[in-house]
Amino acid sequence: MAKIDKSKYTKAEIKQIRLEKRIRKLAKQNKINDPNQIKNNVLVLKHGSKYSAEYVNKMYKMVARNITLPFKFYCLTEDPSGLLPNINIIDLPKQIAVSGWWFKPYIFSSDIDIDGTILYIDLDMVICDNIDKLFTFAPKEYCVLRDFTRSMRPNWERYNSSLIKFEKGQLDFVWKRFQRDSINIMRKHFGDQDYLWEVTQGQARLWPDHWIRSWKWEVRSDRKYAPGGSKGNRTFDTIEDCVAPNECCIVAFHGDPNPHRCNDPFILDKWHKI
Repeated sequence: MAKIDKSKYTKAEIKQIRLEKRIRKLAKQNKINDPNQIKNNVLVLKHGSKYSAEYVNKMYKMVARNITLPFKFYCLTEDPSGLLPNINIIDLPKQIAVSGWWFKPYIFSSDIDIDGTILYIDLDMVICDNIDKLFTFAPKEYCVLRDFTRSMRPNWERYNSSLIKFEKGQLDFVWKRFQRDSINIMRKHFGDQDYLWEVTQGQARLWPDHWIRSWKWEVRSDRKYAPGGSKGNRTFDTIEDCVAPNECCIVAFHGDPNPHRCNDPFILDKWHKI
């Protein structure tokens, strides 16, 4: 592999070049010459101003650093500005007036321009170890998280929609039903994962709990917020030198604070510095 002439590029450009070389190397190792043969797909959703392009780019970089399988990366968004060139863009549907997490049912549409296995990841997740097993676990099955309320109620079985694996078109009925009755569904349910629980209860294979942990409820010991922080701008009251447990490959930042407002050393290393 030819060395990069660092005098010709910025640090950001050098990182991008290295990522592109790594992806090409993964494809070569798996004897894949045609990008259309790649069936492992990572999908994220970016809508509005809650998450910046930085969150999408960091997710792409975290995936690239923590996988040995060839993959494609997609972002479902209405605003692709600032996204890295290796990120494939899918336009948000315009036929239904929704916002925020209510765009998520569209990921199940058979019309989405992705072919193969889809691993959907919320942007507030932090990848901290190899994620190959997320693609090889329960092939062709619909997989979803057990909601993090499990940390307080061990028998809790409801779903959390921040990490979902499925085959394209496998759950098309989730989107079609939402299309037909979106207004009533949004009135009835607090969020998309409540709707997902209602229509797919008992059909999902649950990810092993110890693979994906809640950073604030299952890793940190102090759950308190710093005084004076408003919703959306909260930080933790303390800085903890804790790490993800063995076999954990992703930690979740559901609710406040988001990763960019967490200064725990482990998150500084796995998210801020990437």
